[in-house]
Amino acid sequence: MDSEDILGVVYVIDDDDAVRDSLQWLLEASRYRVIGFDSAEKFLAGHDPEAIAVAIIDVRMPGMSGLELQDELIARKVSYPVIFITGHGDVPMAVSTMKKGAVDFIEKPFDQAALKALVERMLGEARTRAAENENRKLSEALMAKLTAREQQVLERIVAGRLNKQIADDLGISIKTVEAHRANIMDKLNASTVADLMRTVLAGGGLRQ
Repeated sequence: MDSEDILGVVYVIDDDDAVRDSLQWLLEASRYRVIGFDSAEKFLAGHDPEAIAVAIIDVRMPGMSGLELQDELIARKVSYPVIFITGHGDVPMAVSTMKKGAVDFIEKPFDQAALKALVERMLGEARTRAAENENRKLSEALMAKLTAREQQVLERIVAGRLNKQIADDLGISIKTVEAHRANIMDKLNASTVADLMRTVLAGGGLRQ
Protein backbone atom coordinates (compact mmCIF):
# COMPACT_ATOMS: atom_id res chain seq x y z
CA MET A 1 0.00 0.00 0.00
CA ASP A 2 1.47 3.37 -1.00
CA SER A 3 1.96 5.86 1.84
CA GLU A 4 -0.37 8.36 0.17
CA ASP A 5 -3.15 5.74 0.29
CA ILE A 6 -2.91 5.26 4.06
CA LEU A 7 -5.72 6.97 5.98
CA GLY A 8 -4.11 6.75 9.41
CA VAL A 9 -2.16 4.69 11.92
CA VAL A 10 -3.87 2.24 14.26
CA TYR A 11 -1.92 0.68 17.12
CA VAL A 12 -3.36 -2.64 18.30
CA ILE A 13 -2.15 -3.78 21.73
CA ASP A 14 -3.47 -7.25 22.58
CA ASP A 15 -1.75 -10.44 23.76
CA ASP A 16 -4.14 -12.57 21.66
CA ASP A 17 -2.49 -13.27 18.30
CA ALA A 18 -5.82 -14.08 16.66
CA VAL A 19 -7.36 -10.78 17.72
CA ARG A 20 -4.37 -8.79 16.47
CA ASP A 21 -4.38 -10.65 13.16
CA SER A 22 -8.12 -10.19 12.63
CA LEU A 23 -7.96 -6.48 13.45
CA GLN A 24 -4.98 -6.03 11.14
CA TRP A 25 -6.81 -7.79 8.29
CA LEU A 26 -9.98 -5.79 8.91
CA LEU A 27 -8.38 -2.35 9.20
CA GLU A 28 -5.69 -2.72 6.53
CA ALA A 29 -8.49 -3.59 4.11
CA SER A 30 -9.88 -0.15 4.96
CA ARG A 31 -6.52 1.51 4.13
CA TYR A 32 -5.23 1.99 7.67
CA ARG A 33 -1.66 1.25 8.67
CA VAL A 34 -1.94 -1.24 11.54
CA ILE A 35 0.95 -1.87 13.94
CA GLY A 36 0.44 -4.66 16.47
CA PHE A 37 2.06 -5.27 19.84
CA ASP A 38 1.49 -8.29 22.09
CA SER A 39 2.16 -6.36 25.31
CA ALA A 40 1.84 -2.86 26.72
CA GLU A 41 5.56 -2.83 27.47
CA LYS A 42 6.50 -3.50 23.83
CA PHE A 43 4.08 -0.82 22.68
CA LEU A 44 5.63 1.78 25.00
CA ALA A 45 9.08 0.87 23.67
CA GLY A 46 8.08 0.90 20.02
CA HIS A 47 5.35 3.44 19.38
CA ASP A 48 5.71 6.98 18.01
CA PRO A 49 4.24 9.40 20.58
CA GLU A 50 4.01 12.13 17.93
CA ALA A 51 2.06 10.04 15.42
CA ILE A 52 -1.50 10.88 14.46
CA ALA A 53 -2.95 7.59 15.59
CA VAL A 54 -5.59 5.73 17.56
CA ALA A 55 -4.76 2.96 20.04
CA ILE A 56 -6.94 -0.14 20.37
CA ILE A 57 -6.00 -1.69 23.71
CA ASP A 58 -7.01 -4.95 25.35
CA VAL A 59 -7.96 -4.37 28.98
CA ARG A 60 -6.53 -7.61 30.38
CA MET A 61 -2.98 -8.55 29.40
CA PRO A 62 -0.07 -10.26 31.17
CA GLY A 63 2.27 -7.73 32.76
CA MET A 64 1.00 -4.17 32.38
CA SER A 65 -2.76 -4.16 31.90
CA GLY A 66 -4.60 -2.01 29.39
CA LEU A 67 -5.83 0.23 32.18
CA GLU A 68 -2.30 0.69 33.50
CA LEU A 69 -1.15 1.46 29.96
CA GLN A 70 -3.81 4.16 29.71
CA ASP A 71 -2.52 5.70 32.95
CA GLU A 72 1.04 5.61 31.57
CA LEU A 73 -0.01 7.30 28.31
CA ILE A 74 -1.75 10.03 30.32
CA ALA A 75 1.37 10.50 32.46
CA ARG A 76 3.49 10.82 29.29
CA LYS A 77 0.99 13.28 27.80
CA VAL A 78 0.40 11.06 24.77
CA SER A 79 -2.92 12.15 23.34
CA TYR A 80 -3.98 9.18 21.21
CA PRO A 81 -7.70 8.49 21.32
CA VAL A 82 -8.07 5.10 23.02
CA ILE A 83 -10.54 2.31 22.28
CA PHE A 84 -10.61 -0.53 24.82
CA ILE A 85 -11.54 -4.05 23.81
CA THR A 86 -12.20 -6.84 26.27
CA GLY A 87 -13.93 -10.14 26.75
CA HIS A 88 -14.51 -9.33 30.40
CA GLY A 89 -16.15 -5.92 30.18
CA ASP A 90 -18.23 -4.44 32.93
CA VAL A 91 -19.95 -1.09 33.36
CA PRO A 92 -17.82 0.31 36.22
CA MET A 93 -14.62 -0.40 34.28
CA ALA A 94 -16.08 1.23 31.18
CA VAL A 95 -17.05 4.33 33.15
CA SER A 96 -13.57 4.54 34.70
CA THR A 97 -11.79 4.35 31.34
CA MET A 98 -14.15 6.86 29.73
CA LYS A 99 -13.52 9.39 32.51
CA LYS A 100 -9.79 9.10 31.85
CA GLY A 101 -10.24 9.87 28.18
CA ALA A 102 -10.88 6.54 26.48
CA VAL A 103 -13.26 7.16 23.63
CA ASP A 104 -15.07 3.84 23.69
CA PHE A 105 -15.19 0.43 25.25
CA ILE A 106 -16.28 -2.57 23.19
CA GLU A 107 -16.55 -6.25 23.99
CA LYS A 108 -15.24 -9.21 21.99
CA PRO A 109 -16.55 -10.35 19.62
CA PHE A 110 -17.04 -6.86 18.22
CA ASP A 111 -19.09 -5.62 15.31
CA GLN A 112 -16.68 -5.03 12.43
CA ALA A 113 -18.60 -2.23 10.73
CA ALA A 114 -19.07 -0.40 14.02
CA LEU A 115 -15.38 -0.74 14.86
CA LYS A 116 -14.29 0.59 11.47
CA ALA A 117 -16.64 3.57 11.84
CA LEU A 118 -15.31 4.23 15.34
CA VAL A 119 -11.68 4.10 14.18
CA GLU A 120 -12.47 6.53 11.35
CA ARG A 121 -14.13 8.95 13.77
CA MET A 122 -11.32 8.70 16.32
CA LEU A 123 -8.60 9.30 13.74
CA GLY A 124 -10.48 12.49 12.86
CA GLU A 125 -10.29 13.37 16.55
CA ALA A 126 -6.56 12.57 16.54
CA ARG A 127 -5.99 14.92 13.61
CA THR A 128 -7.88 17.67 15.44
CA ARG A 129 -5.81 17.14 18.59
CA ALA A 130 -2.59 17.21 16.56
CA ALA A 131 -3.57 20.51 14.92
CA GLU A 132 -4.47 22.00 18.30
CA ASN A 133 -1.13 20.87 19.77
CA GLU A 134 0.73 22.40 16.84
CA ASN A 135 -1.12 25.70 17.26
CA ARG A 136 -0.39 25.65 20.99
CA LYS A 137 3.34 25.09 20.43
CA LEU A 138 3.45 27.88 17.85
CA SER A 139 1.61 30.28 20.15
CA GLU A 140 3.84 29.38 23.09
CA ALA A 141 6.92 30.03 20.96
CA LEU A 142 5.57 33.45 19.94
CA MET A 143 4.59 34.35 23.52
CA ALA A 144 8.07 33.39 24.74
CA LYS A 145 9.49 36.26 22.66
CA LEU A 146 7.79 38.85 24.88
CA THR A 147 9.67 40.66 27.63
CA ALA A 148 8.27 40.76 31.18
CA ARG A 149 7.01 44.32 30.58
CA GLU A 150 5.40 43.34 27.28
CA GLN A 151 3.67 40.51 29.11
CA GLN A 152 2.26 43.03 31.57
CA VAL A 153 1.04 45.28 28.76
CA LEU A 154 -0.45 42.33 26.86
CA GLU A 155 -2.31 41.17 29.96
CA ARG A 156 -4.00 44.56 30.17
CA ILE A 157 -4.72 44.76 26.44
CA VAL A 158 -6.46 41.37 26.66
CA ALA A 159 -8.39 42.64 29.69
CA GLY A 160 -9.71 45.51 27.56
CA ARG A 161 -7.71 48.31 29.19
CA LEU A 162 -7.06 51.46 27.14
CA ASN A 163 -3.55 52.78 26.54
CA LYS A 164 -4.00 55.57 29.11
CA GLN A 165 -5.26 53.09 31.70
CA ILE A 166 -2.33 50.77 31.00
CA ALA A 167 0.07 53.69 31.36
CA ASP A 168 -1.47 54.57 34.74
CA ASP A 169 -1.42 50.94 35.86
CA LEU A 170 2.27 50.51 35.10
CA GLY A 171 3.49 54.05 35.83
CA ILE A 172 4.79 54.62 32.30
CA SER A 173 3.97 57.08 29.52
CA ILE A 174 1.30 56.51 26.90
CA LYS A 175 4.00 56.67 24.21
CA THR A 176 5.85 53.84 25.98
CA VAL A 177 2.64 51.81 26.08
CA GLU A 178 2.16 52.43 22.37
CA ALA A 179 5.71 51.29 21.67
CA HIS A 180 5.21 48.13 23.72
CA ARG A 181 1.91 47.51 21.98
CA ALA A 182 3.54 47.80 18.56
CA ASN A 183 6.29 45.38 19.62
CA ILE A 184 3.72 42.90 20.92
CA MET A 185 1.71 43.02 17.70
CA ASP A 186 4.89 42.46 15.69
CA LYS A 187 6.22 39.59 17.83
CA LEU A 188 2.88 37.78 17.86
CA ASN A 189 2.25 38.33 14.14
CA ALA A 190 -1.02 40.05 15.01
CA SER A 191 -2.83 42.84 13.21
CA THR A 192 -5.81 43.15 15.56
CA VAL A 193 -6.65 42.63 19.23
CA ALA A 194 -8.70 39.62 18.14
CA ASP A 195 -5.51 38.10 16.70
CA LEU A 196 -3.80 38.68 20.04
CA MET A 197 -6.65 36.98 21.87
CA ARG A 198 -6.47 33.94 19.62
CA THR A 199 -2.72 33.58 20.17
CA VAL A 200 -3.05 33.95 23.94
CA LEU A 201 -5.87 31.42 24.13
CA ALA A 202 -4.13 28.94 21.82
CA GLY A 203 -1.00 29.17 23.97
CA GLY A 204 -2.90 28.36 27.14
CA GLY A 205 -3.07 31.88 28.53
CA LEU A 206 -0.56 34.35 29.87
CA ARG A 207 2.35 33.31 32.06
CA GLN A 208 1.80 34.08 35.71
